[in-house]
This record gives sequence, C-alpha cells and structure tokens, in this order.
Amino acid sequence: MKNIFLVFLTIFFLSSCEKNIDFNLKNADDVLVVDAQIENDVAPSVVLTKSFDYFSTISPQILASSFVHNADVTISNGTLTHKLKEYTIPLGGGYAFYYYSIDSANLATAFLGQFNKKYSLVIKAEGKDYTATTNIPLLTKVPDSLWFKRAPQNPDTNKRVLVTRATDPPGLGNYIRYFTKKNRGNFLPGENSVFDDAVIDGTTYEIQVEPGVDRNNRISSDSNFFRRGDTVSVKLCNIDKATYTFWNTWEFSQQSIGNPFAQPNKVIGNINNGALGAFCGYAAWYKTLIVK
Repeated sequence: MKNIFLVFLTIFFLSSCEKNIDFNLKNADDVLVVDAQIENDVAPSVVLTKSFDYFSTISPQILASSFVHNADVTISNGTLTHKLKEYTIPLGGGYAFYYYSIDSANLATAFLGQFNKKYSLVIKAEGKDYTATTNIPLLTKVPDSLWFKRAPQNPDTNKRVLVTRATDPPGLGNYIRYFTKKNRGNFLPGENSVFDDAVIDGTTYEIQVEPGVDRNNRISSDSNFFRRGDTVSVKLCNIDKATYTFWNTWEFSQQSIGNPFAQPNKVIGNINNGALGAFCGYAAWYKTLIVK
C-alpha cells in the first residue's frame, strides 16, 4: 500500500511540473555568409551568399537569389594585394553559380596559395566591411602508406575499405581535413572530415578512411565502402586551428539536426562583423590509387 501511494505521489508531482513553453521565433535580418578558401598552388575562391530566414522553404529560386553580387573582395599575402573578380558558371535551367577569384585581366598582383604563408581577406558588400585571416601551414603530416582490404564481415566480395598508416609529428597542434574522390566524381569531405592530434600526438597509428559523402543526398549503407575497380583519389590537408574549429563545429551541428538529446552547439567561423562562414587555408597532399 505504501509503494502504491509513493507511485501516485510521484505521478502527481511530475504532472504538476509540466509547463507549456512557447518560442517566439522572429524573422531575423539577412547576414552575409562567406565560403572562402585558398590552397597551395591554387587560386583563392570566395563564394558570397545571404542567410535564409528560419521559416524559408528552400527552392532553386531562393538559392539563386541568395548570391551576393558586385562585392569588393580583395586578398593579400602580405606582399601583393589583389582585387578578385566575380565569375559565373551556368548550371542550366536558367540558373548559375557565382564566385570570386583572381582577375585574369590583372595578373600583375595575382597569386596562388603557398605553404607557410598568411593571407588576409577584405570584403565590402551591401554597405558593410568584413575581414578575416587564415594561413596555409607547412605540409608536415601526410600518410606513410595507403591500402585497400576486403570489407570485414561483409558477404559482398567487391566491397573494400581504405586504410592508412600515419605518423603524427611530435607536439600538439597538428590539424587535418580530408576528402576522397571516386572515379570521375568530385572531391567530397568525410562525414567527420577534421581531426586533431590530442590523443595521437607523436604516435604512429592505423585508421580506416571513410569515403567522402555528398550531404545533398541521403547517406546509404554503401557509403562506407569503395568497390573493386574504382579509381580513388585522396586529398589530405594540413589546416590551422581556426579552420579545424569551423569545420568541427559545423559538422557537429549538421549531425545534430533533429536530435533532441544533442548538446547545444554554435558554429564558430573566423569572419568578423557578424558574418557567417569561414576563410580557410589548405596545405594539400594528393594520392590516387586503383582498388584491385
């Protein structure tokens, strides 16, 4: 009888603690979104868009109208300062992709990315100024070896997994981001594409390299495998802490969508004046293999 009373008392207490919470989600002003990068031996690339309202329904028309045009974008390597030009890539159906890169009509001040170099970006768009800095570090961490092996505990004998052996340089602060490409596809980042060396500092280790994923499509069970006959390219990038932090927080946030038990998270970029996004520097290493 005592136990039954305690159960009813607990139910009454919990029900009395219920409270409806209403969120007043106001329409926020558009802010600038920056996707900027520079890689060794590659021209800088900057994509400027405007953020969407929380209640927006994403459509091709809304995406097309989000690009920011006629911005004044300059990049400096400490010696040269170059004004970038806006370019258009037709996508078909009346839509296009827009980005800023080196002005082919003014190559005197143009430059490509270099190892161990710092870069500053200045954006003047729609009456506001934004700045950011990044650097391309030295290429100090690359795989010692890469190889494929049959997918373990899988009846499909054509499926393979990619394994790497690598040695982490002594001293904390070695950050990496990786991409893979299958056959004629594009380089795609892994679902978890960035790593630090907090646990593996100064050690030699082996780890499976997951194939890069297209986040615009549903990730299937086959996404974890390569197949016999594939031509696979690996792109491993040494990055600075700011680039690591941006992608680490971005990927955590993206994977937490719809999970009511996920921890609160904020994507941390390196663009000032309230803009979203990041200016990232990549020290890139490439390797192509055929899955035998």
